[in-house]
Amino acid sequence: MGRTPQEILVRPVVTEESSRLQFEENKYTFEVISEASKPQIRDAVEQFFEVEVTDVRTMNVPGSPRGRRANMQEGRTRSWKKAIVGLVEGDSIDVFGGAA
Repeated sequence: MGRTPQEILVRPVVTEESSRLQFEENKYTFEVISEASKPQIRDAVEQFFEVEVTDVRTMNVPGSPRGRRANMQEGRTRSWKKAIVGLVEGDSIDVFGGAA
């Protein structure tokens, strides 16, 4: 059963490094569901944003330890999957929602 683009793409990742990739290399970073494959991510981005994708790179980001002080319960942040999507020259995605 196929998933919709809204189910595959969880959120855009907006960090200094992702902004640099966006402006210098026309690559966009998204958090995606852990079960998503590269072809599914490619199709989701192309359908949702109406752009042409050149390449998709994925990585699993492990959770990091939290709460190592006295009287705190130890835990971890959640693990997640990240996809870096390259677009053809001339295509772009507005991940900031119109804010300048």
